[in-house]
This record gives sequence, C-alpha cells and structure tokens, in this order.
Amino acid sequence: MTEQEKYMKAAMTQAKKAYALGEVPIGCVIVHEGKIIGRGYNRRNTDKNTLAHAEITAINKASRKIGDWRLEDCTLYVTLEPCQMCSGAIVQARIPEVVIGCMNPKAGCAGSILNILENDSFNHQVKVTRGVLEQQCSDMLTQFFKELRVRVKEERKARKLLAAQEETKE
Repeated sequence: MTEQEKYMKAAMTQAKKAYALGEVPIGCVIVHEGKIIGRGYNRRNTDKNTLAHAEITAINKASRKIGDWRLEDCTLYVTLEPCQMCSGAIVQARIPEVVIGCMNPKAGCAGSILNILENDSFNHQVKVTRGVLEQQCSDMLTQFFKELRVRVKEERKARKLLAAQEETKE
C-alpha cells in the first residue's frame, strides 16, 4: 500500500462516519510531517450548517493543531473532489497538495466544472493527484445514494398510506 492509499483509507474512515449519520459520505484528512493533524467528514444536515463540509472541518482542526492558518507543509486527502467553497478554502489555507479519491462531475472544482486549485490567476496553486482508491470512494457514494433513493421512496409511500388512513377517519 502506498502512502497516498494509506491516507486515503483514513479519509474513507471519516466518510464512513458521515455515512453512519445518513450524511453524504465524504471524508478528509490533512497530513503534516507524516502525521494526521486534521480530520473531517460531511455533517451539513446533522449540524444544519452549509459550512460543515469534510474539508472545512479538517482545515479548522489542522490550523488549530499547527497554530497557524497557513497549512503550507501539509497534504489534504479527500474522498470526493472538493466543491467551490472547499477548493477556495484550500487555496486560502496555502495547502500545497491535494489527493482526491473520485471526481465530482456535478459540483467538483478541482477539474470537473472548474479548476480552482490549479488556477494560475491565484497567488497560490495546488498540486493535485486524482484517482487514489477511486473505485472504493466511488462505490461508497454509489451505495449511499442507492440506499437513499430506496429510503425516500419508502418514506413517500408511508406518508401516502398515512394520509389515506387519515382521510378514511374523517
């Protein structure tokens, strides 16, 4: 197992925490000098907070650990390509390297829709590695959304049944 795979597995462990909460399973770790100094997973619905993305949480924790907003000697590992907000935060935090599990063609901003991380117009660019444990990261997301569709369908069916029962009582 390569070093990148080792840390991506750690990010996947974080994603599983989101999955257990019923959140979209996205996980992130930040590594400094061979040690994980920041961890995060998606908690938007749980926290009722737009900013509760895996990368933002990990950046906050890593910054506290280092005692600086600049994470210049760190590598960020994330299971899904970052969105525009997280990509912007990565650039702002001066993180020099990002390793991505799978790409996000609907909302990704590390090459799919936009490429904020490698944009030469900014004062800081990020070295990006894509596709580390891509299949495993993708499979977790696919399984989550498959289960979500079933759950939503069952909830809809239960609501209709309840509404029908209420009507017959009246």
